[in-house]
Amino acid sequence: MEKKISIGLIREEKQPHDNRVAFTPKQCQWIMHHFPQVEILVQPSSHRCFKDEEYQRAGITLQEDLGQCQLLLGIKEVPPEYLIANKTYLFFSHTKKKQPYNQHMLQVILEKNITLIDYECLVHPDGQRILGFGFFAGVVGAHNGLQALGRKTGTFSFKPVHTCHDFQELISHYFGIKLPPMKIVLTGSGRVAAGVLEIMGLLGIKYIPPEEYLINQYAYPVYTQLKAGELYLRKNDKTYSRADFHAHPESYECRFRPYVTVSDILMNGIYWDHNIPPLFSPDDLKKENFRIRVIADITDDTNGSVPCNLGDSTIEDPVYGVIKATMQQTAPYLPDTVDMMCVSNLPNELPRDASQYFGDQIMKYVFEELLREHSPMIAQATIAANGMLTEPFAYLEDYVHPL
Repeated sequence: MEKKISIGLIREEKQPHDNRVAFTPKQCQWIMHHFPQVEILVQPSSHRCFKDEEYQRAGITLQEDLGQCQLLLGIKEVPPEYLIANKTYLFFSHTKKKQPYNQHMLQVILEKNITLIDYECLVHPDGQRILGFGFFAGVVGAHNGLQALGRKTGTFSFKPVHTCHDFQELISHYFGIKLPPMKIVLTGSGRVAAGVLEIMGLLGIKYIPPEEYLINQYAYPVYTQLKAGELYLRKNDKTYSRADFHAHPESYECRFRPYVTVSDILMNGIYWDHNIPPLFSPDDLKKENFRIRVIADITDDTNGSVPCNLGDSTIEDPVYGVIKATMQQTAPYLPDTVDMMCVSNLPNELPRDASQYFGDQIMKYVFEELLREHSPMIAQATIAANGMLTEPFAYLEDYVHPL
Protein backbone atom coordinates (compact mmCIF):
# COMPACT_ATOMS: atom_id res chain seq x y z
CA MET A 1 0.00 0.00 0.00
CA GLU A 2 1.34 3.44 -0.97
CA LYS A 3 2.35 5.77 1.83
CA LYS A 4 -0.14 8.59 2.46
CA ILE A 5 1.24 12.07 1.92
CA SER A 6 -0.33 15.32 3.11
CA ILE A 7 0.31 18.55 1.22
CA GLY A 8 -0.63 21.94 2.65
CA LEU A 9 -1.26 25.15 0.71
CA ILE A 10 -0.14 27.85 3.11
CA ARG A 11 -1.63 31.31 3.52
CA GLU A 12 0.63 34.06 2.15
CA GLU A 13 1.78 36.02 5.20
CA LYS A 14 4.42 38.30 3.68
CA GLN A 15 3.30 41.95 3.50
CA PRO A 16 1.87 43.18 1.22
CA HIS A 17 -0.13 39.96 0.88
CA ASP A 18 0.31 38.02 -2.34
CA ASN A 19 -2.98 36.79 -3.81
CA ARG A 20 -1.58 33.89 -5.88
CA VAL A 21 -1.56 30.20 -4.90
CA ALA A 22 0.33 27.07 -6.03
CA PHE A 23 -2.81 25.06 -6.94
CA THR A 24 -6.34 26.13 -7.90
CA PRO A 25 -9.35 24.27 -6.46
CA LYS A 26 -9.77 22.23 -9.67
CA GLN A 27 -6.08 21.33 -9.71
CA CYS A 28 -6.31 20.11 -6.11
CA GLN A 29 -9.32 18.01 -7.12
CA TRP A 30 -7.44 16.55 -10.12
CA ILE A 31 -4.36 15.68 -8.04
CA MET A 32 -6.37 13.92 -5.32
CA HIS A 33 -8.31 11.95 -7.96
CA HIS A 34 -5.20 10.82 -9.88
CA PHE A 35 -2.97 10.34 -6.81
CA PRO A 36 -5.26 8.68 -4.20
CA GLN A 37 -2.37 8.54 -1.69
CA VAL A 38 -2.20 12.38 -1.68
CA GLU A 39 -4.31 14.57 0.59
CA ILE A 40 -4.34 18.36 0.12
CA LEU A 41 -5.24 20.73 2.95
CA VAL A 42 -5.70 24.47 2.43
CA GLN A 43 -5.04 27.09 5.09
CA PRO A 44 -7.93 29.60 5.06
CA SER A 45 -7.10 33.01 3.57
CA SER A 46 -9.07 36.22 3.09
CA HIS A 47 -6.74 37.56 0.40
CA ARG A 48 -6.19 34.55 -1.87
CA CYS A 49 -7.54 34.96 -5.43
CA PHE A 50 -9.54 31.74 -5.05
CA LYS A 51 -11.95 32.04 -2.14
CA ASP A 52 -12.09 29.50 0.69
CA GLU A 53 -15.60 28.54 -0.50
CA GLU A 54 -14.25 27.60 -3.94
CA TYR A 55 -11.92 25.06 -2.35
CA GLN A 56 -14.72 23.75 -0.15
CA ARG A 57 -17.04 23.36 -3.16
CA ALA A 58 -14.28 21.32 -4.85
CA GLY A 59 -14.18 19.00 -1.83
CA ILE A 60 -10.86 20.29 -0.47
CA THR A 61 -10.46 20.49 3.31
CA LEU A 62 -9.78 23.90 4.85
CA GLN A 63 -7.59 23.66 7.94
CA GLU A 64 -5.71 26.29 9.95
CA ASP A 65 -3.21 23.86 11.50
CA LEU A 66 -1.03 22.28 8.80
CA GLY A 67 1.19 20.47 11.31
CA GLN A 68 0.27 17.04 9.86
CA CYS A 69 1.49 17.98 6.34
CA GLN A 70 4.84 16.76 5.05
CA LEU A 71 4.97 19.27 2.16
CA LEU A 72 3.99 22.95 2.47
CA LEU A 73 3.58 25.00 -0.71
CA GLY A 74 3.49 28.80 -0.87
CA ILE A 75 4.46 31.47 -3.38
CA LYS A 76 6.46 34.25 -1.70
CA GLU A 77 8.96 34.09 1.17
CA VAL A 78 7.55 32.94 4.50
CA PRO A 79 8.15 35.32 7.44
CA PRO A 80 10.40 33.49 9.95
CA GLU A 81 7.80 33.48 12.73
CA TYR A 82 5.40 31.43 10.56
CA LEU A 83 7.90 28.70 9.63
CA ILE A 84 7.08 25.27 11.11
CA ALA A 85 10.10 23.24 12.22
CA ASN A 86 11.08 19.96 10.50
CA LYS A 87 8.84 20.51 7.45
CA THR A 88 9.61 20.63 3.72
CA TYR A 89 8.66 23.94 2.10
CA LEU A 90 8.43 25.01 -1.54
CA PHE A 91 8.37 28.73 -2.32
CA PHE A 92 10.37 31.49 -4.04
CA SER A 93 12.93 32.17 -1.31
CA HIS A 94 14.98 34.88 -3.10
CA THR A 95 18.13 33.81 -1.28
CA LYS A 96 20.36 32.32 -3.98
CA LYS A 97 21.87 35.73 -4.82
CA LYS A 98 22.47 36.41 -1.09
CA GLN A 99 19.61 38.92 -0.96
CA PRO A 100 20.16 40.73 2.37
CA TYR A 101 16.45 41.09 3.17
CA ASN A 102 16.01 37.28 3.32
CA GLN A 103 19.21 36.42 5.21
CA HIS A 104 17.41 36.04 8.56
CA MET A 105 14.71 33.83 7.04
CA LEU A 106 17.31 31.37 5.68
CA GLN A 107 19.10 31.36 9.03
CA VAL A 108 15.82 30.41 10.75
CA ILE A 109 15.17 27.71 8.13
CA LEU A 110 18.49 26.10 9.07
CA GLU A 111 17.84 26.51 12.81
CA LYS A 112 14.41 24.87 12.49
CA ASN A 113 15.75 21.94 10.44
CA ILE A 114 13.49 22.84 7.50
CA THR A 115 14.02 21.45 4.01
CA LEU A 116 13.75 24.34 1.52
CA ILE A 117 13.06 23.63 -2.16
CA ASP A 118 13.18 26.83 -4.22
CA TYR A 119 10.85 27.02 -7.25
CA GLU A 120 13.36 29.26 -9.02
CA CYS A 121 16.00 26.49 -8.92
CA LEU A 122 13.84 23.77 -10.49
CA VAL A 123 15.23 23.27 -13.99
CA HIS A 124 14.83 20.98 -16.98
CA PRO A 125 17.86 18.80 -17.95
CA ASP A 126 19.00 21.53 -20.38
CA GLY A 127 19.08 24.11 -17.58
CA GLN A 128 15.88 25.96 -18.54
CA ARG A 129 13.76 27.05 -15.59
CA ILE A 130 10.54 25.07 -15.18
CA LEU A 131 8.48 27.48 -13.08
CA GLY A 132 7.83 31.19 -13.24
CA PHE A 133 5.17 33.83 -13.71
CA GLY A 134 6.98 35.66 -16.54
CA PHE A 135 4.28 35.09 -19.17
CA PHE A 136 1.64 36.94 -17.15
CA ALA A 137 4.17 39.62 -16.17
CA GLY A 138 4.57 40.19 -19.94
CA VAL A 139 0.82 40.25 -20.57
CA VAL A 140 0.13 42.77 -17.80
CA GLY A 141 3.28 44.81 -18.49
CA ALA A 142 2.42 45.22 -22.17
CA HIS A 143 -1.14 46.29 -21.33
CA ASN A 144 0.09 48.77 -18.70
CA GLY A 145 2.66 50.24 -21.10
CA LEU A 146 0.00 50.82 -23.76
CA GLN A 147 -2.40 52.18 -21.15
CA ALA A 148 0.26 54.71 -20.07
CA LEU A 149 0.79 55.93 -23.65
CA GLY A 150 -2.99 56.27 -24.07
CA ARG A 151 -3.22 58.44 -20.96
CA LYS A 152 -0.15 60.47 -21.92
CA THR A 153 -1.46 61.25 -25.42
CA GLY A 154 -5.20 61.25 -24.70
CA THR A 155 -5.77 59.15 -27.84
CA PHE A 156 -7.18 55.94 -26.30
CA SER A 157 -7.96 54.41 -22.92
CA PHE A 158 -7.64 50.95 -21.36
CA LYS A 159 -9.17 49.70 -18.13
CA PRO A 160 -6.68 48.62 -15.43
CA VAL A 161 -5.93 44.89 -15.56
CA HIS A 162 -6.47 44.40 -11.84
CA THR A 163 -10.13 45.39 -12.23
CA CYS A 164 -10.69 42.37 -14.52
CA HIS A 165 -11.87 39.07 -13.03
CA ASP A 166 -9.50 37.13 -15.29
CA PHE A 167 -7.62 37.15 -18.59
CA GLN A 168 -10.78 36.34 -20.54
CA GLU A 169 -12.41 39.55 -19.31
CA LEU A 170 -9.29 41.50 -20.31
CA ILE A 171 -9.42 40.02 -23.81
CA SER A 172 -13.10 41.02 -24.20
CA HIS A 173 -12.10 44.59 -23.28
CA TYR A 174 -9.94 44.73 -26.44
CA PHE A 175 -12.86 44.12 -28.82
CA GLY A 176 -13.26 47.09 -31.16
CA ILE A 177 -10.32 49.11 -29.79
CA LYS A 178 -8.48 50.92 -32.57
CA LEU A 179 -5.00 52.08 -31.64
CA PRO A 180 -3.31 55.10 -33.27
CA PRO A 181 0.01 54.71 -35.14
CA MET A 182 2.87 53.94 -32.73
CA LYS A 183 6.19 52.13 -32.73
CA ILE A 184 6.95 49.63 -29.97
CA VAL A 185 10.31 47.97 -29.37
CA LEU A 186 10.33 44.75 -27.32
CA THR A 187 13.54 43.35 -25.82
CA GLY A 188 14.01 39.71 -24.84
CA SER A 189 12.82 36.29 -25.98
CA GLY A 190 11.77 34.42 -22.83
CA ARG A 191 8.49 34.04 -20.96
CA VAL A 192 8.08 37.79 -20.44
CA ALA A 193 8.47 38.44 -24.17
CA ALA A 194 5.95 35.66 -24.93
CA GLY A 195 3.39 37.47 -22.75
CA VAL A 196 4.04 40.77 -24.55
CA LEU A 197 3.66 39.03 -27.93
CA GLU A 198 0.29 37.65 -26.78
CA ILE A 199 -0.97 41.22 -26.31
CA MET A 200 0.53 42.35 -29.63
CA GLY A 201 -1.44 39.55 -31.33
CA LEU A 202 -4.70 40.25 -29.49
CA LEU A 203 -4.56 43.92 -30.48
CA GLY A 204 -3.47 43.23 -34.06
CA ILE A 205 -0.21 45.16 -33.73
CA LYS A 206 1.96 44.23 -36.72
CA TYR A 207 5.49 42.82 -36.44
CA ILE A 208 8.20 44.60 -38.44
CA PRO A 209 11.79 43.25 -38.80
CA PRO A 210 14.33 45.42 -36.93
CA GLU A 211 16.12 46.71 -40.04
CA GLU A 212 12.82 47.95 -41.58
CA TYR A 213 11.52 49.29 -38.23
CA LEU A 214 14.56 51.58 -37.91
CA ILE A 215 14.07 53.36 -41.24
CA ASN A 216 10.32 53.35 -42.00
CA GLN A 217 7.24 55.15 -40.69
CA TYR A 218 3.83 53.45 -40.51
CA ALA A 219 0.21 54.60 -40.51
CA TYR A 220 -0.76 51.85 -38.02
CA PRO A 221 0.72 50.44 -34.79
CA VAL A 222 3.81 48.26 -35.22
CA TYR A 223 6.40 46.52 -33.04
CA THR A 224 9.79 44.91 -33.44
CA GLN A 225 11.53 42.40 -31.19
CA LEU A 226 15.22 42.42 -30.26
CA LYS A 227 16.59 39.17 -28.84
CA ALA A 228 19.86 39.08 -26.92
CA GLY A 229 21.88 38.22 -30.05
CA GLU A 230 20.54 41.35 -31.77
CA LEU A 231 21.04 43.56 -28.71
CA TYR A 232 24.52 42.56 -27.62
CA LEU A 233 27.62 41.85 -29.74
CA ARG A 234 31.16 41.06 -28.64
CA LYS A 235 33.30 44.20 -28.80
CA ASN A 236 36.23 42.58 -30.61
CA ASP A 237 34.57 40.53 -33.38
CA LYS A 238 30.89 41.64 -33.37
CA THR A 239 29.56 38.10 -32.75
CA TYR A 240 27.24 36.68 -30.07
CA SER A 241 27.38 33.44 -28.09
CA ARG A 242 24.79 32.88 -25.35
CA ALA A 243 27.15 30.93 -23.08
CA ASP A 244 29.99 33.42 -23.56
CA PHE A 245 27.66 36.39 -23.03
CA HIS A 246 26.44 35.04 -19.68
CA ALA A 247 30.03 34.19 -18.64
CA HIS A 248 31.64 37.45 -19.84
CA PRO A 249 28.95 40.13 -20.30
CA GLU A 250 31.55 42.88 -19.85
CA SER A 251 33.08 41.82 -23.22
CA TYR A 252 29.90 42.84 -25.04
CA GLU A 253 28.47 46.16 -26.18
CA CYS A 254 24.81 47.08 -26.40
CA ARG A 255 23.34 47.93 -29.84
CA PHE A 256 20.04 49.42 -28.65
CA ARG A 257 20.75 53.16 -29.04
CA PRO A 258 19.36 53.62 -32.61
CA TYR A 259 15.96 52.42 -31.34
CA VAL A 260 15.59 55.28 -28.81
CA THR A 261 15.26 57.74 -31.71
CA VAL A 262 12.44 55.89 -33.55
CA SER A 263 10.29 54.26 -30.81
CA ASP A 264 7.32 55.49 -28.77
CA ILE A 265 7.26 52.61 -26.24
CA LEU A 266 10.00 50.33 -24.95
CA MET A 267 8.74 47.05 -23.47
CA ASN A 268 11.75 45.65 -21.65
CA GLY A 269 11.80 41.89 -21.08
CA ILE A 270 15.56 41.24 -21.26
CA TYR A 271 17.58 39.40 -18.60
CA TRP A 272 20.00 41.74 -16.80
CA ASP A 273 22.72 41.66 -14.18
CA HIS A 274 25.11 44.38 -13.04
CA ASN A 275 27.89 43.38 -15.49
CA ILE A 276 25.64 43.75 -18.55
CA PRO A 277 25.69 47.19 -20.21
CA PRO A 278 22.41 49.14 -19.98
CA LEU A 279 20.23 49.70 -23.06
CA PHE A 280 21.05 53.41 -23.10
CA SER A 281 22.76 55.99 -20.89
CA PRO A 282 21.46 58.97 -18.88
CA ASP A 283 23.20 61.16 -21.49
CA ASP A 284 21.13 59.53 -24.26
CA LEU A 285 18.00 60.45 -22.28
CA LYS A 286 18.97 64.16 -22.39
CA LYS A 287 19.35 64.28 -26.18
CA GLU A 288 16.64 65.92 -28.26
CA ASN A 289 16.27 62.87 -30.49
CA PHE A 290 15.33 60.58 -27.56
CA ARG A 291 11.81 59.74 -28.73
CA ILE A 292 10.64 57.04 -26.28
CA ARG A 293 7.69 58.34 -24.26
CA VAL A 294 6.79 55.28 -22.19
CA ILE A 295 8.99 52.49 -20.82
CA ALA A 296 7.33 49.36 -19.48
CA ASP A 297 10.29 47.92 -17.56
CA ILE A 298 8.74 44.50 -17.06
CA THR A 299 11.91 42.79 -15.78
CA ASP A 300 12.14 45.78 -13.39
CA ASP A 301 15.74 46.19 -12.23
CA THR A 302 16.17 49.51 -10.42
CA ASN A 303 19.02 51.43 -12.12
CA GLY A 304 19.51 48.35 -14.27
CA SER A 305 19.11 47.79 -18.01
CA VAL A 306 16.94 50.94 -18.03
CA PRO A 307 18.87 53.69 -16.18
CA CYS A 308 15.76 55.82 -15.56
CA ASN A 309 14.10 53.04 -13.52
CA LEU A 310 14.28 54.95 -10.22
CA GLY A 311 12.43 52.28 -8.20
CA ASP A 312 9.22 50.28 -8.09
CA SER A 313 5.75 51.62 -8.78
CA THR A 314 2.60 49.86 -7.53
CA ILE A 315 -0.41 48.08 -9.02
CA GLU A 316 -2.66 50.91 -7.79
CA ASP A 317 -0.28 53.64 -9.03
CA PRO A 318 1.73 51.96 -11.79
CA VAL A 319 3.36 54.91 -13.58
CA TYR A 320 5.66 57.77 -12.62
CA GLY A 321 7.35 60.37 -14.78
CA VAL A 322 11.08 61.03 -15.11
CA ILE A 323 12.49 64.43 -16.11
CA LYS A 324 14.90 63.60 -18.90
CA ALA A 325 17.43 66.36 -18.18
CA THR A 326 17.83 65.62 -14.46
CA MET A 327 16.68 61.98 -14.06
CA GLN A 328 14.38 63.12 -11.26
CA GLN A 329 11.00 61.57 -10.55
CA THR A 330 7.88 63.62 -11.27
CA ALA A 331 4.16 63.18 -11.96
CA PRO A 332 3.19 60.86 -14.83
CA TYR A 333 1.67 61.77 -18.22
CA LEU A 334 3.43 65.16 -18.64
CA PRO A 335 4.29 66.10 -22.24
CA ASP A 336 8.12 66.22 -22.09
CA THR A 337 8.93 63.43 -19.66
CA VAL A 338 9.48 59.70 -20.06
CA ASP A 339 6.87 57.68 -18.18
CA MET A 340 8.05 54.60 -16.29
CA MET A 341 5.93 51.51 -15.52
CA CYS A 342 8.00 49.52 -12.98
CA VAL A 343 5.57 47.28 -11.08
CA SER A 344 7.46 44.37 -9.47
CA ASN A 345 4.43 42.08 -8.95
CA LEU A 346 2.62 42.36 -12.29
CA PRO A 347 1.21 38.76 -12.27
CA ASN A 348 -0.80 39.71 -9.17
CA GLU A 349 -3.07 41.71 -11.50
CA LEU A 350 -4.23 38.44 -13.11
CA PRO A 351 -3.77 36.11 -10.13
CA ARG A 352 -6.33 33.44 -11.09
CA ASP A 353 -4.79 32.84 -14.52
CA ALA A 354 -1.22 33.16 -13.21
CA SER A 355 -1.95 30.61 -10.47
CA GLN A 356 -3.54 28.16 -12.89
CA TYR A 357 -0.58 28.42 -15.27
CA PHE A 358 1.88 27.96 -12.39
CA GLY A 359 0.01 24.94 -11.00
CA ASP A 360 -0.13 23.36 -14.46
CA GLN A 361 3.67 23.55 -14.74
CA ILE A 362 4.09 21.96 -11.29
CA MET A 363 1.66 19.16 -12.19
CA LYS A 364 3.35 18.45 -15.54
CA TYR A 365 7.00 18.56 -14.57
CA VAL A 366 7.50 18.61 -10.79
CA PHE A 367 4.71 16.86 -8.90
CA GLU A 368 5.73 13.24 -9.54
CA GLU A 369 9.34 14.17 -8.77
CA LEU A 370 8.21 15.42 -5.35
CA LEU A 371 6.65 12.03 -4.60
CA ARG A 372 9.83 10.08 -5.44
CA GLU A 373 12.18 8.85 -2.70
CA HIS A 374 15.07 10.54 -4.50
CA SER A 375 14.87 12.96 -7.44
CA PRO A 376 17.95 14.65 -8.96
CA MET A 377 15.71 17.55 -10.08
CA ILE A 378 14.45 18.16 -6.54
CA ALA A 379 17.93 17.65 -5.03
CA GLN A 380 19.37 20.34 -7.33
CA ALA A 381 16.67 22.80 -6.19
CA THR A 382 17.01 22.03 -2.46
CA ILE A 383 18.85 24.89 -0.74
CA ALA A 384 18.66 23.59 2.84
CA ALA A 385 18.16 20.15 4.43
CA ASN A 386 18.99 18.57 7.79
CA GLY A 387 19.90 21.92 9.28
CA MET A 388 22.59 22.59 6.66
CA LEU A 389 23.04 24.13 3.23
CA THR A 390 23.13 21.50 0.49
CA GLU A 391 26.21 21.05 -1.68
CA PRO A 392 24.99 23.13 -4.70
CA PHE A 393 24.34 26.05 -2.33
CA ALA A 394 27.42 25.76 -0.11
CA TYR A 395 28.53 29.15 -1.48
CA LEU A 396 25.83 30.73 0.74
CA GLU A 397 27.79 29.75 3.89
CA ASP A 398 29.14 33.29 4.47
CA TYR A 399 25.60 34.62 3.92
CA VAL A 400 23.99 32.47 6.63
CA HIS A 401 27.01 32.46 8.97
CA PRO A 402 28.72 35.84 8.49
CA LEU A 403 31.92 36.42 10.45
